[in-house]
Amino acid sequence: MTDDQAQRRAVLTGIGVVAPNGVGTDDFWKAVREGASVLGPISREGCGDQPLQVAGEVRGFEPGGSVEERYLVQTDRFTHFAMAAADLALADAALDPSAGSPFAVGVVTAAGSGGGEFGQRELQQLWGHGPEYVGPYQSIAWFYAASTGQVSIRGGFKGPCGVVASDEAGGLDALAHAARAIRRGTDAVVVGAAEAPLAPYSMVCQLGYPELSLSSDPYSAYLPFTAQAAGFAPAEGGAMFVVEAQAAAVARGARIRAVIAGHAATFTGASRWADSRVGLAHAIRGALHEARCAPDEIDVVFADALGTPEADEAEVLAIRDALGEHATHVPVTAPKAGFGRAYSGAPVLDVAAAVLAMEEGVVPPTPGVTKICHEVDLVTRFARTCELRTALVLSRGLMGSNAALVLRRGQDG
Repeated sequence: MTDDQAQRRAVLTGIGVVAPNGVGTDDFWKAVREGASVLGPISREGCGDQPLQVAGEVRGFEPGGSVEERYLVQTDRFTHFAMAAADLALADAALDPSAGSPFAVGVVTAAGSGGGEFGQRELQQLWGHGPEYVGPYQSIAWFYAASTGQVSIRGGFKGPCGVVASDEAGGLDALAHAARAIRRGTDAVVVGAAEAPLAPYSMVCQLGYPELSLSSDPYSAYLPFTAQAAGFAPAEGGAMFVVEAQAAAVARGARIRAVIAGHAATFTGASRWADSRVGLAHAIRGALHEARCAPDEIDVVFADALGTPEADEAEVLAIRDALGEHATHVPVTAPKAGFGRAYSGAPVLDVAAAVLAMEEGVVPPTPGVTKICHEVDLVTRFARTCELRTALVLSRGLMGSNAALVLRRGQDG
């Protein structure tokens, strides 16, 4: 790697989390490290009669406490999460947006569905009262790009902006998009994903996914890599990050929390989980190649953990195909089993957990899972202490996208 390439390397300097198991990294990491499960009955208005009964809800979150009224009225809950998480990430990075050129900072988010709650409310107004009762913000609040736009406008960020719509894997793809922007000359990118799929219309749309768990028992709704696996429990929330060029971060004395070392993505088709073995393995190899990382350098894998027997088996085989003999020794974990799968927000929450795990030298457990029925070193029951320099984060989407991301510990980058 040349000196110029090293200076343009993308490093992560800020983390902001809004998740069912905690708002802010301290609460989030405490719950993840302890293997706490917060899955429970869905309490949102209008959802009581739905077949989907268990999910991970962000409780106690008051958007008015962190988002100004003029933005609240024109945005959906998924954007409230993104704006709040972006504020936390910027504060964590100690990045002052007004200190440099506004064109030096960009924004990238990923989303799978957009503002379903806002859209449903406006459509009810349309059919219940008439078009004159539909507010002007309906045209933008539902749009999956709304979070990128609002974070950019609110922060005054005028650098390269974008939105990634590539399924759940979009959360990892957004980070790769940000890293490419850094290499092309942008100093910093606010990047991540947040979702809010727990509204009646949004839930009806999800019922078409055969992988969705319809269990009414929070303790059995989401048990990946077990014989009882019967799908995933959905969740709301997500994470945002500040990603910077290494030289810019060092120049301002920022704490480098991790290095985005490598990424790759593939596509294998909707619900074709057996085929995802080959696609995910190819993505892992591609991410390792970009990171210049040997398979035996991977110290922990944060699994996609869909929670169906076929998908879980395909993931285990993909890890084995890509990592070879090392796959039998590397610890694997799936913290999302304790708080749900937040679609595009799921892999970025895994990224946040991976960075925190590397900093503390602890592999968090997979909540609720005890008896594993696959050949994988899944960490269960209690956290495992070990030195972590390099983490592999995996994601697969219900529509067929696959992605892998390699992270290096900050001080090792």
